[in-house]
Amino acid sequence: MITPYYKSPNHDFNLVCGDTFELLPQFSFKFDMIFADPPYFLSSGGISVQSGKVVCVDKGDWDKSMSQEDINAFNLKWLSLCREKLKNNGTIWISGTYHNIFSVANCLTQLGYKILNVITWAKTNPPPNISCRYFTYSTEFIIWARKKEKVAHYYRYELMKHINDNKQMTDVWRLPAIAPWEKSCGKHPTQKPLGLLSRIIMASTEPGAWILDPFAGSSTTGIAANLLGRRFLGIEQDEAFVAISKTRREEIEIPKTFAKYKRKIPDIVKAESIQPECFAFHEDIEDRLPFLD
Repeated sequence: MITPYYKSPNHDFNLVCGDTFELLPQFSFKFDMIFADPPYFLSSGGISVQSGKVVCVDKGDWDKSMSQEDINAFNLKWLSLCREKLKNNGTIWISGTYHNIFSVANCLTQLGYKILNVITWAKTNPPPNISCRYFTYSTEFIIWARKKEKVAHYYRYELMKHINDNKQMTDVWRLPAIAPWEKSCGKHPTQKPLGLLSRIIMASTEPGAWILDPFAGSSTTGIAANLLGRRFLGIEQDEAFVAISKTRREEIEIPKTFAKYKRKIPDIVKAESIQPECFAFHEDIEDRLPFLD
């Protein structure tokens, strides 16, 4: 039995502190969707600009640069473990930059996943390029893939079209990076915005779906999932980030805060205007994570 670090009162948000490679093999539960923001292996003494100041961009030992051979082995291992934890009609989303995303794509193909899209997230507020020797980095990539080549996946096409002013949504998403209000409980160095995760979750799951994040960080995936009536398991090895995750989840136990956060995410506001039923589920008390009880 795995010991949880934290479970929300209604069991829709579950955190485990530990190594994904050790924990994932210990349970057989299948998830509807996985979102993963794995290491980009960028921490090699680089610098950037934040709030007008030059800062070091080293994230921690977990993000230290590795050889391409080691990166490929790392990605193959965790993607293989995650594939075993997906339902046959489940999908996985993986974010990255050019430093790791090509390795991820190759590993997905090797393991039998079917790549559906490669989303280009064009940040509307990227940091400047201080060297002035090449173009400013303003994008990240998010691969969307399904587990099985011939098993249909879930996609809420009409809702995504409505969010996009009644036009088909393309694979280029223009969204800002995290806003100050998203850092109220502390900040993870690679924290993703709630707006980004909300769109991903709405596009590919139904209310009540179980979502796994094997590199949970400060659990943006879980907060977005709960705002949208989905359920979450996050695995994170750094206890400082798990503590931030717990505080973030406790924050939205306050109804006014929960409602305020939803109002701040444009996609949720647009979606609720036509499909308010998409954000609520009736808890089945038996439908919990048995390995955490």
